[in-house]
Amino acid sequence: MTSPHTPRPARLVVLDMAGTTVADDGLVEAAFTAAATRLGEDPAPMIDHVRATMGESKISVFRHLLGGDETRAQQANRAFEEAYGALVHEGRIAPVPGAADAVAALREQGRTVVLTTGFARVTQDAILDALGWHGLADLTLCPADAGGRGRPHPDMVLTAFLRTGAAGDVREIAVAGDTSYDMLSGARSGAGIVAGVLTGAHDRAALTANGATHVLPSVAALPALLAEQDS
Repeated sequence: MTSPHTPRPARLVVLDMAGTTVADDGLVEAAFTAAATRLGEDPAPMIDHVRATMGESKISVFRHLLGGDETRAQQANRAFEEAYGALVHEGRIAPVPGAADAVAALREQGRTVVLTTGFARVTQDAILDALGWHGLADLTLCPADAGGRGRPHPDMVLTAFLRTGAAGDVREIAVAGDTSYDMLSGARSGAGIVAGVLTGAHDRAALTANGATHVLPSVAALPALLAEQDS
């Protein structure tokens, strides 16, 4: 009989986008600054919260920063998405080195791969368009696809689990991301592997403190880790 603690092969892999598979290079902060300025807000006092909550649904971030004013939060979120989209269209976006190859390798290993984001669908699609990544993964999800709640809630991971049917147990999920909220989301979903990567917002200490079971230099190392776990 298999023990509940016996490691299970990862059949479903849920990957974050910005900072994990997509190089961010400060675009989130630039888009946030543009959005806050458009609303007549000073972005400087807000930027620490933005950095701390990287990976969270952006509308949730704006609700917090604007004191729960839903109208202004929605205005700010639209301004953010427009600013980020403009930066993407200017060509200021690139894949993390080895990310596309890693996704291909994971799928060749027989795993189902899902790309997730805290952005709205329109921004996620703009990124996929710019990188030519439509079809790279088996499925892409944004918070709206999971009922509206983004990270640190486990909803997107569990939506990937339910929608793909790739795994029979949440312990057969591997989650990878660059933020504390990615780690919390993975841990709360019950994923067997929650891998932090050091190509984005948060460092090893923050990733580990928030539930990382492994910390990797980049997502490019994930296929080898999962193959090792399988053996």
